[in-house]
Amino acid sequence: MFKPPRHHQLTAKRQKQSRKFSLETTEVSRTMALATRQRRTPPTDLLTTSSSSSSSSYTKLDKPKKSDAGQDEVDRGLGWLLPLISLGMLRYMSSTTNIIHDCDEVFNYWEPLHYLLYKSGFQTWEYSSQFALRSYLYIIFHKLIASPASWWFGEEKVRVFYAVRIFLGLISTATDAALVVALSRKYGKRLASYALAMLCLTSGCFFASTSFLPSSFSMYAMSLSSALFLFEKPAMAVAIAATGVILGWPFSILAFLPITIYSLVKRFKEAFLSGLISSLALLVLSLVFDYYYYGKWTSSVLNLLVYNVLGGGESHLYGTEGPLYYLKNGFNNFNFCFLLALLFLVVLPVARKKYQPDLLVVISPIYIWIGFMSLQSHKEERFLYPIYPLICVAASAVIESFPDFFRDKHDPRNPSVLVKVAKFLRPVILGLILCVSHSRTFSLIHGYSAPLEIYKHFEHHDDVGTGSVVCVGSEWHRFPSSFFIPDYVAQVQWIDDGFRGLLPFPFNSTLGGTSAAPPYFNNKNKASDGQYLQDLEKCTFLVELQLQRPVLSRGSDLSKWEVVAALPYLDREMSPPLHRSFFIPHLWLQKNVFGLYKLLKRIPK
Repeated sequence: MFKPPRHHQLTAKRQKQSRKFSLETTEVSRTMALATRQRRTPPTDLLTTSSSSSSSSYTKLDKPKKSDAGQDEVDRGLGWLLPLISLGMLRYMSSTTNIIHDCDEVFNYWEPLHYLLYKSGFQTWEYSSQFALRSYLYIIFHKLIASPASWWFGEEKVRVFYAVRIFLGLISTATDAALVVALSRKYGKRLASYALAMLCLTSGCFFASTSFLPSSFSMYAMSLSSALFLFEKPAMAVAIAATGVILGWPFSILAFLPITIYSLVKRFKEAFLSGLISSLALLVLSLVFDYYYYGKWTSSVLNLLVYNVLGGGESHLYGTEGPLYYLKNGFNNFNFCFLLALLFLVVLPVARKKYQPDLLVVISPIYIWIGFMSLQSHKEERFLYPIYPLICVAASAVIESFPDFFRDKHDPRNPSVLVKVAKFLRPVILGLILCVSHSRTFSLIHGYSAPLEIYKHFEHHDDVGTGSVVCVGSEWHRFPSSFFIPDYVAQVQWIDDGFRGLLPFPFNSTLGGTSAAPPYFNNKNKASDGQYLQDLEKCTFLVELQLQRPVLSRGSDLSKWEVVAALPYLDREMSPPLHRSFFIPHLWLQKNVFGLYKLLKRIPK
């Protein structure tokens, strides 16, 4: 067989190797080019990636950054200074002008505090050691401020009253400011600014922020817990929620459930331990203080829950309202802000990416709480306090989302006419809410502040000498507390004007003070034999409301009484609902009917 020469074999081998190397080089080049194309994600892929990651919570950092050279790369939103100053000013105004909206605030909280400070004050049946439904831990918390204030102001007890109120205003300022800052960092300045304006000026927040009530304390906790949740601190959010429930109002646990459950889902171990430790610590503290003041081992938190839940509490004895009560009350205190807040679920499908899941978790207690409380027969305005800040947040989110209803899905940045109109309506709606809120606040303060102001006149009549007796009839439920009774007054006595329910009695030191179980108390709201003063000749002063009624008042006998102070008081029954609820210039005085809230002094014989 013919065999080619050696050099021909070498040449063929080299050509084959050269062709193989060329093919490998081409394959490598193709692979590198493909990898390069894969790294360069086209614009359509960017949009797809963004939408596919919508399961993560939305933050304001998801917004496209502006390219202005002078703007920071990351906008941190509102700082702390503006919310603290704005809220601080309005809370100070509230602490100095707020009226007392509920007699429970006086007799269940101001009066026990007064007794702990001055060893005198009224006691309700809930504070009898037989029932022990109220926690002294809540009172002691406020005594931390009241004690140094009483030492500083001496006999000027009215100043102590307002010092405690200012303290409440400071707590509200701090917690609401935290909520505003958290909203700003999460959802932007606009939504946070709207929420700040409503937290400052809506009537509900203005009045509830400085009320000495456990439901107000739960409201503070709700603001702070929501803020911490938005700050991505679930463990601290659960701890604050536990504080609001145990130190504040135990029934508010239902309102804190959404944040607590979602925090546990996020970080179970940290949130569970934080909530457990906080709850146990506060329960132990409550147990210790209850033992010290009630004189026996008892838990006021447990007693309250057992009485109202397991024991079939008879709260209906203190009045019932219809199922629409909270809807009407919510509109009175928040006007259109309340309506917008209820519409948050309508906005949610349009602004799902922005508000789910975090803001939905924060706002959901509104629906849970209103639904649950509306099913109860006994209803009071203060029961809605825990969700007041959330109403402002929900309404702010709805207003901020107005333009989203009219944006083109395919071209969301197209400034159509409807989008421009929606943007214009945002400040208009906010301004309307704030104006109506101011109208409501003005009407309540100027229409119903007479009781607080009348009792301040006692300090100008100490010439009657010590041992004086102040008598109060049907106006017992507007008694502003013993902080307004100077030392020369020996007693405040109730006189019979037809009320057949159980009235508070003075703390009885001879029976044991806070540890006493007086026989004249009952939990059936039945009048006790000794609650009224029988000998009216012992009255040195008389406080009464004189209305335009055919029945003559006691103070109308000018041969026995002289009027030393009188202030107008809005007659709710005789005034139109619209004009008594909201101040309308020129019509408020014309349409409303006013009585006279009087302080009378007996004329010496």
